[in-house]
Amino acid sequence: MKITKLRHSRERGNPEPKALRSRPWIPAFAGMTKWWGMGAGLALALAGYAGIASAQGAAGIDDETQPPAAARAGGPPPMPQPITLARRPGATGGEALYVEHCAMCHAPNGMGTGLLTRRGRPEALLEKRGDLVAAFVVLAARNGIGNMPAIPRGEVSDAQLQAIADYLAAGPHGVTP
Repeated sequence: MKITKLRHSRERGNPEPKALRSRPWIPAFAGMTKWWGMGAGLALALAGYAGIASAQGAAGIDDETQPPAAARAGGPPPMPQPITLARRPGATGGEALYVEHCAMCHAPNGMGTGLLTRRGRPEALLEKRGDLVAAFVVLAARNGIGNMPAIPRGEVSDAQLQAIADYLAAGPHGVTP
């Protein structure tokens, strides 16, 4: 519709609108720029992925168990590995439930640990704290505290939460992440 109006406007001798004078507009390519932009974005993403892979290969990062060359050469320490039940095969009871439901945020690389560190807690890892009371853990988990969301009973039952709280209250635990 705009093209028709613009053509009729030109036929009547009216000048082009200012927006169209600054750049040429080709109607045949109008819809293709959207698709070309998506293709270019995908190509850039793939090129970036290939660049990361080749950089990791050059740095000697071939296996997940092998530390990066920068860490071996005195660079920053590597990120801690996530805590899973596979890494703690002997975990039972409250410890197993803690690893399954809580460690994703309260492990060394979790968001909850980072937030507790910024709040000035001397020991942000819940498993290494010795000052936790079971009733506080249950209350904080059910109602949420700070940035921690409330954990509903459909996700963790009362019995499971009590087992987690008893495990944390019996701390500090000498676990290695």
